[in-house]
Amino acid sequence: MTVTWSPQQQDDLRAAAIAWLSARTNDGLDALTSEQINEFTWGRERFRLMDAQRGIRKPRQFTSALSIRTTFRPAGAERPYEDDLGVDGLVRYKWRGDDPAHPENRSLRQAMHERVPLIWFWGVGVALYKPVFPVYLIAEEQREQQFVVATDGLQHLESTGSRVEEVMRRYLRQETYRRLHQPVFRSIVMRAYEASCAVCQLRHSVLLDAAHIVEDRHERGVASVRNGLALCKIHHAAYDAGILGLTPDLRVEVRADILDEIDGPLLEHGIKRLHDTPLMVVPRSRRERPDPELLEIHYERFRAS
Repeated sequence: MTVTWSPQQQDDLRAAAIAWLSARTNDGLDALTSEQINEFTWGRERFRLMDAQRGIRKPRQFTSALSIRTTFRPAGAERPYEDDLGVDGLVRYKWRGDDPAHPENRSLRQAMHERVPLIWFWGVGVALYKPVFPVYLIAEEQREQQFVVATDGLQHLESTGSRVEEVMRRYLRQETYRRLHQPVFRSIVMRAYEASCAVCQLRHSVLLDAAHIVEDRHERGVASVRNGLALCKIHHAAYDAGILGLTPDLRVEVRADILDEIDGPLLEHGIKRLHDTPLMVVPRSRRERPDPELLEIHYERFRAS
């Protein structure tokens, strides 16, 4: 017979799991494989943080869910459940099936009532997940068969009913992208480019960024791998500043005035020598390579500069 743990024991495990994931992911920077996630131990024994078959993990010792999972979707494919961002700037997580009384849906509802932190394992590759933590379930929309998810620090914000409502919505949307969508976008891009700078092949994760080909505020600036480039911080800054450009056929160009400039070895060897060279790293899958139309948008802007 399984004994339900006390609220304190459950809270302790949640806190330990989040601390462990923070350490294993370089403070939330990196993704983990399923095998790595399964290495978590509690009381010297393995303790599963993510369910291998189900999207919702409720340990038998718990009164509510511990984690949720979103499956990886290759470019052009559909997920069995589509989690989306609402007009309020908060993301939604779909029920399991359409039965509100399903045990997994009840476990999410209980987590919402208990206001406990959950871990969201977001698939960014085959058996590869970006853990997002902590997240909180703050409401349920039964007609749409989904829960409303907020990130840390936002779980108690409620509608003001005043003119500042739109300001709050923008803030919530920005925070959701910062804490959920941007880290997921980074992990997808890093996986596609094998954690290497596309321009110079640098492979130190902490020195790499997931750059947007066209910025996320652009009407086509979606957080998709085809709108992404893995760039080291120097080349990311150069790309955004219009010092480096990338042609639709994936060749690097350097702005003319920079080519004429005389400076130290970093400019000479780190920037100027790249002119008219192909990208050093491109995704193996053609479906994940940069979108030529998006490259054209940025390249025309680069040429105009």
